[in-house]
Amino acid sequence: MASVALWLRSKVLKAWRMEAGILLSISRHYRSQPTHGIGRYKHLVKAQEPKKKRGKVEVRPINLGTDYEYGVLNIHLIAYDMALAESYAQYVHNLCNHLSIKVEESYAMPTKTVEVLQLQDQGRKMLLDSVLTTHERVVQISGLSATFAEIFLEIIQSNLPEGVKLSVKEHTEEDFKGRFKARPELEELLAKLN
Repeated sequence: MASVALWLRSKVLKAWRMEAGILLSISRHYRSQPTHGIGRYKHLVKAQEPKKKRGKVEVRPINLGTDYEYGVLNIHLIAYDMALAESYAQYVHNLCNHLSIKVEESYAMPTKTVEVLQLQDQGRKMLLDSVLTTHERVVQISGLSATFAEIFLEIIQSNLPEGVKLSVKEHTEEDFKGRFKARPELEELLAKLN
């Protein structure tokens, strides 16, 4: 009975204070935890979408272009120094963004190694002299106008560092398939299963 009287008294006081223009509450909902809720920020941050699982990469239809505009072009940058190839690919990518040329993709091709053998002076035995690794980066662009292509290629060639080989080709399906390393063991196992 006493608790009902206290509750009724608090409601009457609350109503009286609201009439007087004072909006003070007698009861505290956080009586046991005075700092409860301070520093919450999760409601301010957007919920991130879960990352998609990387499945099999599918071949997209190749844009062949028009009479006035090239389709999809691959800019191949090949160098013996990985840092040089990577930094020049980054330069080409930033240049394309600056000149409003759409960059479809920028990726690395599998590293190729070549062994250099040296023939001895006397005899037929070959000795391993050195191992050369070539690193290739590809910047794939689209929407390059035919009139601007000459200027764009001249800019790229004039800033080409020593030791980097540049080639520009139209994108083909073979280029897409060449991106991925061949796995003959896996293919043999799949052939046995089928």
